Amino acid sequence: MGPPRPPLLLLVLLLALLPSPPAAAAAGGPSAWEALRGAAGSRRALPAEQEGAAAGVLRRLLPSHARSFSFQIDSKGSVCGQSSCFRISNVAANSGKGGAEILIQGTTGVELVSGLHWYLKYWCGAHISWDKTGGAQLASVPSPGSLPQVKGEGVKIERPVPWNYYQNVVTSSYSFVWWDWKRWEKEIDWMALQGINLPLAFTGQEAIWQKVFKSFNVTDRDLNDFFGGPAFLAWARMGNLHGWGGPLSQNWLDQQLALQKKILSRMIELGMVPVLPSFSGNVPPVFTKLFPSANITRLGDWNTVDADPRWCCTYLLGPSDALFIEVGQAFIRKQIKEYGDVTNIYNCDTFNENTPPTNEPAYISSLGSAIYEAMSRGNKNAVWLMQGWLFYSDAAFWKEPQMKALLHSVPIGKMIVLDLFADVKPIWKMSSQFYGVPYIWCLLHNFGGNIEMYGILDSVASGPIDARTSYNSTMIGVGMCMEGIEQNPVVYELTSEMAFRNKKVEVEDWLKTYSYRRYGQANAEIEKAWRYLYHTIYNCIDGIADHNKDYIVEFPDICPSSFSSQLSKQRGMSISSNHRRFFLSEVSGSLPHPHLWYSTKEAIKALELFLNAGNDFSKSLTYRYDLVDLTRQCLSKLANEVYLDAMRSYQKKDSNGLDSHTRKFLEIIVDTDTLLAADDNFILGPWLESAKSLAMTENERKQYEWNARTQVTMWYDNTETEQSKLHDYANKFWSGLLKSYYLPRASKYFAYLRRSLQENRSFQLEEWRKDWISYSNEWQSGKELYAVKATGDALAISRSLFRKYFS
Repeated sequence: MGPPRPPLLLLVLLLALLPSPPAAAAAGGPSAWEALRGAAGSRRALPAEQEGAAAGVLRRLLPSHARSFSFQIDSKGSVCGQSSCFRISNVAANSGKGGAEILIQGTTGVELVSGLHWYLKYWCGAHISWDKTGGAQLASVPSPGSLPQVKGEGVKIERPVPWNYYQNVVTSSYSFVWWDWKRWEKEIDWMALQGINLPLAFTGQEAIWQKVFKSFNVTDRDLNDFFGGPAFLAWARMGNLHGWGGPLSQNWLDQQLALQKKILSRMIELGMVPVLPSFSGNVPPVFTKLFPSANITRLGDWNTVDADPRWCCTYLLGPSDALFIEVGQAFIRKQIKEYGDVTNIYNCDTFNENTPPTNEPAYISSLGSAIYEAMSRGNKNAVWLMQGWLFYSDAAFWKEPQMKALLHSVPIGKMIVLDLFADVKPIWKMSSQFYGVPYIWCLLHNFGGNIEMYGILDSVASGPIDARTSYNSTMIGVGMCMEGIEQNPVVYELTSEMAFRNKKVEVEDWLKTYSYRRYGQANAEIEKAWRYLYHTIYNCIDGIADHNKDYIVEFPDICPSSFSSQLSKQRGMSISSNHRRFFLSEVSGSLPHPHLWYSTKEAIKALELFLNAGNDFSKSLTYRYDLVDLTRQCLSKLANEVYLDAMRSYQKKDSNGLDSHTRKFLEIIVDTDTLLAADDNFILGPWLESAKSLAMTENERKQYEWNARTQVTMWYDNTETEQSKLHDYANKFWSGLLKSYYLPRASKYFAYLRRSLQENRSFQLEEWRKDWISYSNEWQSGKELYAVKATGDALAISRSLFRKYFS
C-alpha cells in the first residue's frame, strides 16, 4: 500500500488555492513575452534535451516514480500560446508511455519541472525545501500506479509575468562559496522546481578576468593583490575591497571555471536564461601605471578599521573613458568564447554603494550609456540587469532627475531593474514604475546569511500582485534576492509561487496547506501554531531590515557606564537602521537594541503547540528543523532580556544580581548550543569541512579554513583594540560556534564587569577588547575540528529547555 492520501477536506482546500488563468496585464503583454524569448543566447537546448533534463530532476528527486510522469515541451504553442505555462493532465490508459500516469507539458524545461512540483504539492501533499531546512517530505506521494488523477482535460497554470529571478550578488559568497558540483546540481534542481528561469551565474568569473586582464599586460602577481579570498569574492567584484583573504591560487581559478561550465550547461538544458557578470569599472591598481592617461579614480575607504591600503580604496575606471568600453567588450567576448552564446542578459552595478562624483543628470546619463555600450559591443543583443538597491540605500542622491538620467540612458527594453527591497520598501511606487523601465519585484529578506525566523508573508502574498496590476505597470517578474539562503523556507516557497499566481493569496489558508505538506499530515495544534507564527514572527511591519543583532551573536562592544539612561527604556526596542547593506558597528556609548517586532509570549505559545504535537512528528526532519529553529528563536530573545537585566544589576552595583544574570545568559548559550547540535543543519562543522574539501594543497586548506572562519566571525580587519566594523555581520546560530566563539566572548566581558565591581573601578573597556580580539584572531586561524553530524534528541532537548525557561 502507498502512503495515506490527503484528507478530503484538505484536498478540497489545496485545490481551491490553485490560481485561475491570469487576466491580461500590461506587464505580461506580448512585448514582455517576446523579450523572454529573445533573452536567451543562441545556445538553446532542443525540446528533447529539456524534456530529458526535466526527467533527470525527477530521477534525482523521486527515483521510485521516474516512469510515472511524461514530460513534453510545447514547442508549437498549442498549449501555452504566447505565454509561458505548464499543463498537468492524465496520461490516457494504454497509451504505451511505459507506465506514465501524469503528463506535464510546458514551454521550457523549467515549466515542466515547475509543473511536476505543483502536482506533487497540490495533488500529493508533498513538500520540497533545501536539505538544510529539512529537505523534501515525499512520504505522502502515493505509490506508482496510484497517483491522483487530474479532473477533466487537466489544469493549466500560466505565468502572469515572464521572469522568476534568483540570487543577490553576495549570495555567491555567503552561501555558495564552498559548493561542489553535487551541491550545485541540487540547487539547480531546486531552482527549476520553484520555477526560477533567470538565475544569476557568477561562479568562476575570476578565471575570465585573469584571461582578460592578461591581454592588457596585467601579471598574475598584480592579480594576487586584486582578487579577494574565496569567502570575500563578492565584495572584491564590487570594488569594496581587494586582497582580503587572498590570493587566489590557480587551482581555485581552474576549479571554479570548470564548475561554472557545468552550472551553465545544466541551466541551459532546463531552459533557464543565466545572468552573467559584466564590467563595472573595477580594475587592478597597476592600471594606473599601464594607462597613465586613463580616467581612473581611487575610491574611498569601505569599512576597514584604519584605511589599510592592503585591502582598502580600490580603483574605478570611469565609464566615460574609451578604455572602459574596451575592457568591458573584451570581458563579454571572453565569456562567450568560454561558455558559448548562452545569454543576452548581464548584471552590472557600478553605482551600488558608490555615489557618482556629481549629480548632474547629463553626466549620469553619459555614464549609463557608456556602461551599456561596453556590453553591447561585446554582445549586440545585450540587456543590462541592475540592482535597484542604490535608489533606496542612497535615496538622498537618487532623486527623480538622477534616476531618470540613469534609467533612460539606454533604450527602453535594454535594461531590467531589480526592485531589490520591494517586500519592505518598493521603489516602483515612488518612481512612477521606474519611469517606464521594466523591473522585477524582489524579496530581499535576509542579510549576511543570518539565522533568524523573520518575514512579511502578507507583503509577499500581495506585493507582486499590487505591482503587476497597478496603473501603467512595467513589472516583468518576481525575484528572490536574499543575501544568504537555507533559512525560513516558508517565505521562499510562497515567494516562488507568486511567480505563477495572478491573485493575492489568503495566507492563513495557504499556511494550513503548507503545514500539512511540510510535515506530511494534518495536525490541529501545528495549524494553530502556524497561525501564531503568521501573526508574530512572519508579520514584521516596522519597515526595518532584519539583520540579526541578538546579543548572543552580536555582543555589544561598549562601555557599560556610558548608557545607564538607556537601560530604563522599554526592553525590546528595535534598532534604528541606516540604509546601507553593511551596517557599521555600534558606537561606544550607545547600546544597540536587537530587532524585535512581535510578542515573544505568543511565539512561546507557538513553541508549546509545536512541542505538544511532537509525538506525532518525531521522525519528521522538516518538523525537527522548525522545532529547533523556533526553540532557538525563543531562547535568543530571552537572552536579550537577561543581558539587559545583567547590565541593570551592574549599574546598581548589585554583584549578586550580576552573577545571577551572567550565569543565566551563559547557560542559555550552552543550552542553545546543545539544542542546535541535535540537528545536522545547525552545526558549524559542515561549513568548515566543505571549505577544506576544495583545497588541493596544505596552504590552500589553511587559507580556505581561515576564510570560512573569518567570514562568520570578525569578517574584516581589526586592530589590537578595535574590532572589525563588520564583525558578526554574517553571524550564525551554529552549534560549535556558540560554544567556542560566542560563549568565551560573553564570558570574558562579564568577568571584566564583575572585576569592575569587586575592585570598585571603572570598566576596563580597552583591556577587554585586547583580550577578546586576540582570542578571536586565534580562533580564526584555528584548526580544531567540529562535529559534522548531529547528536542528541532534538524533541527531548527542546521539551527540557521549554520546561527550564518558559514554563
